[in-house]
Amino acid sequence: MLHEELIEIIANLRVLGGDHAFVEAKRAETKLPKSVRETLSAFANTNGGVLILGLDETQGFEATGVRDAAKLEADLAAMCSENLEPPLRPLIGTHRFEDADLVVAEIAELPAGSKPAYNRGTGMTQGSFIRVADGDRKLSPYEVQLMLANRGQPRDDEQPVPGTTVANLDGALTGTFLSRLRRHRGRAFANLDDTSALRRAKILVGDELSLAGLLSLGEYPQEFFPQLMLTFVHYPTKSGPDPRSGTRFIDNIAAEGPIPAIVDEALVALRRNMKRRSTIRGAGRAETWEYPETALREAVVNALVHRDYSGPSQGTQVQVEMYPDRLVIRNPGGLYGSVREENLGVEGTSSARNATLLKVLEDTPLPGSDRPICENRGSGIPAMLAAMRDAKLSPPRFADDISTFSATFPNHTLMGDGAVQWIASLHEHGLTDSQCHGLAMLFHGETLNNQAYRNANDLDSRVATEELGDLVARGLLVPAGGRRYAHYTLADDVVPASVDGPVREQRRADRREEILSALDEKEASRADLVAETGLPDRTVSRWIGVLLRQGLIEATEKNLRSPNVRYRRTRQRTLDETSG
Repeated sequence: MLHEELIEIIANLRVLGGDHAFVEAKRAETKLPKSVRETLSAFANTNGGVLILGLDETQGFEATGVRDAAKLEADLAAMCSENLEPPLRPLIGTHRFEDADLVVAEIAELPAGSKPAYNRGTGMTQGSFIRVADGDRKLSPYEVQLMLANRGQPRDDEQPVPGTTVANLDGALTGTFLSRLRRHRGRAFANLDDTSALRRAKILVGDELSLAGLLSLGEYPQEFFPQLMLTFVHYPTKSGPDPRSGTRFIDNIAAEGPIPAIVDEALVALRRNMKRRSTIRGAGRAETWEYPETALREAVVNALVHRDYSGPSQGTQVQVEMYPDRLVIRNPGGLYGSVREENLGVEGTSSARNATLLKVLEDTPLPGSDRPICENRGSGIPAMLAAMRDAKLSPPRFADDISTFSATFPNHTLMGDGAVQWIASLHEHGLTDSQCHGLAMLFHGETLNNQAYRNANDLDSRVATEELGDLVARGLLVPAGGRRYAHYTLADDVVPASVDGPVREQRRADRREEILSALDEKEASRADLVAETGLPDRTVSRWIGVLLRQGLIEATEKNLRSPNVRYRRTRQRTLDETSG
């Protein structure tokens, strides 16, 4: 880890006043705390992280240091190798910080095929942890089972359902399915009779239906699995039921039947409960739904197709919850395989937990349509994001919690009148459309990081990083979490008073005086100015450019990219200095 990155991380800890999901600080003056094992397991099972030994959180992250850094490094390496299974190989080093030695370890996330990492002394069930917010939480037996299942290809959807026969299939759905198979996959199915075709498609396992066959083509799967359905609840307030009026919900349904019928019934309920909004289209306005139907359909299908169907989760439904300010679609079982939160939305990124079910639904149409339930091309999330962008709405927030996965759709127009007026009040010229969208997300209280920015604007990571960096340099955004785990918040001097209230004229911070003051009677490099002013490097770079153009400072080298370039004041003075 670069020393500059460590300084940034510690500064962020002090601002936040506590650890966060990617950083854990411990006092550890003379020996390793026992809880280090839990943190190592948690980081390895989640998204990786940084462990800093020698910071005292109870004293505002004061650098108390470690007495024998070499011994502590060796002890930590031994713990990772001997006490954790599988053994971990973090990058461990010692940094001198504020006259104290800190031991810093960077723990990488394990690949899915090696999880969970656990403490050998307590065993897999009791010794496996995950990182949640700023703490380490022990995994439940179900979560451990899911991690073990993710080491290979789950086969729960191929298991036969005792007591079922071909008579439990929906005749119309099955006929349409077989017709599509013979039309689109003639080489494999054209010359087979119905029973043989159903066996080859794994609808039948012997004489019994597979779980995939029952769920996709069954007449009433809930006869065998009562909870494998979808529930929809429309709540009256942002927190759920209304305690003042006693209203528990506005609408409440249980969508049952095979997956095609569940999808259809869920979409009918969503349409019935959605309002229409006015959005700007060119020179006029158009009436649209609160949420685009394409996005909702893809989200509902994803939840039903990619959920966990193993035994422990068969008592849990897919849940759809509508609130005044958001829509949440939640399913049991987190992301599977190579799919991670950070690559959701990348075209072609897909891992099928229920490979057979997905294959069957590729040839199972929605009721009253020739359109298949899913395309099995990894296109569901990209289609969802594209529909939200086209509707000028914020992208959904995805959350993977091992045992559950959720998609939350904010209920607001991204570039509504309030956001547009607020961005205009910043008086920033040259902002791209995508930068305006990112600012609008923060205006509405959304989380902004590189992934969310990409999803909202259909950009690659490099362009997103450059544009977000430009917003930091302009003094509009403040990065937090360090370079690897960066998210962004609005700078204090541009935070809107209220999303719903009148937009006030923004008074932007002018950093020229801070730079000029740091250059009084001396020359300084850009790094010197960053250290003396405490401003981000890109902000200092921006204002150096402004001061050079205004003739208030000059460079000691013609090539501003030279590592030897330094800056000094010219004889020209600002208006404030002249009038003073």
